Amino acid sequence: MIRQNQRFLTQIYVLTDALCMLLVFLAAYWVKFSSGWVSSGGTLPFSSYLLWGTVYAFAAVLLGFYVGFYAPRRRKSFAADLWKIIQVQTLSFLGLLSMLYVAKQVHISRELLAMFFAANIIALAGYRYTVKMWLFRLRRKGYNKKYVLILGAGSVGRSFYHRLGQHPELGYDVFGFLDDFLQEHPEPYGHLKPIVGKVEDLEAILNRHRNIDEVIMALPLDAHDKYAEIINICDNAGAKTLIIPDYFDILPSRPFFDNFAGIPLINVRDIPLDELSNRLLKRTFDIVFSIIAIILVSPVMLFAYIGIKLTSPGPVIYKQERMGLNRRTFYMYKFRSMHVSDPSVGDTQWTVENDPRRTQFGAFLRKTSIDELPQFFNVLAGHMSVVGPRPERPFFVDQFKEEIPKYMVKHHIRPGITGWAQTNGLRGDTSIQERIRHDLFYIENWTFFFDLKIIVKTITKGLINKNAY
Repeated sequence: MIRQNQRFLTQIYVLTDALCMLLVFLAAYWVKFSSGWVSSGGTLPFSSYLLWGTVYAFAAVLLGFYVGFYAPRRRKSFAADLWKIIQVQTLSFLGLLSMLYVAKQVHISRELLAMFFAANIIALAGYRYTVKMWLFRLRRKGYNKKYVLILGAGSVGRSFYHRLGQHPELGYDVFGFLDDFLQEHPEPYGHLKPIVGKVEDLEAILNRHRNIDEVIMALPLDAHDKYAEIINICDNAGAKTLIIPDYFDILPSRPFFDNFAGIPLINVRDIPLDELSNRLLKRTFDIVFSIIAIILVSPVMLFAYIGIKLTSPGPVIYKQERMGLNRRTFYMYKFRSMHVSDPSVGDTQWTVENDPRRTQFGAFLRKTSIDELPQFFNVLAGHMSVVGPRPERPFFVDQFKEEIPKYMVKHHIRPGITGWAQTNGLRGDTSIQERIRHDLFYIENWTFFFDLKIIVKTITKGLINKNAY
């Protein structure tokens, strides 16, 4: 039923998006020319504006189909939807400007165009968010369900079942399991949905239970010879087939499928920041954010400068070698919080609680994270990013890379002043393994909005850290 309704839902989304954009256009036109809130200059008639507004809405819908905005988005987060909205609206707006230039429409109101563009993003994001939250609530109550059948009741199939249960808002319900070697789940997994047959029963079950929408293949590698037949059965029954590879635990959270000479390849370390457009976006944001931050916190940095000068002899800025992007080292800047000593000591020793090397004022700087502020100059220099894995000293990198799996993956991107691990309390004397797990999640799931989320969490959760010695 859901498969049949998907096309209808897509048509509803298209019509609603187009209607929303036209209503926004009418609102922008009213604000510009009828409200009296802004100057109402302009010589074009309403019919010309309506024509271009309709062209814009039509182009945005077509572009939405091209970039996959109208594909099923049940498994997508709202952040992904918002990014698609911004992409579609920005490209459509640039296209509209190009058409206006070609048509020599020089008298069209620029204020109206700006209001139209900004209000479109806000209105579309608002109604899409409302719909998504409404669907989430319906699915939690048992409506708008999708039913899946899991092939394989081993550890992979059970793991998928448990993870699916952690997201009831997605509206997936497991019909049951098929397994050739188990007739019922071993202890302590008796609470799972039942094993309803063997893999060879797949065709009969799909024909008998037409409400099964998707078949999840969680079979071991030695069942590879059955894959073609299973996929063919699912295709004939109209059920979607998804494969969880038996080696999924070594894959990233979002594996990327590449193509080489016509052969599909799984990129086991797909990094969004490998794409030039993403790197440019992140770097531009880093520069703009750092300049604004330096201006805003300059009184705090002046306070730190004076405090260090008055309380401890020696330089105000402490620089320490750290390992960054592509395993290249750089000097990271901090306000000095310790007494001057041999640099080799700081390069090879951890800071501990009540560390005798700290100054009293330095302890305050570290506790409040004020000592980190000079790193915004590292960001401007290109050594660091505002958000990313925290850089470590080469001495400890050489240790950790031998002891902690995948530790060196963090050097595929620029290190950051703050990061996903730090906003989850993993700073100072905390687990290095947990930090790396969070860093890898960030690297593989980077989006611009993920960076904004981390920055907001860093600010709202406070910069004071009990683990900062």
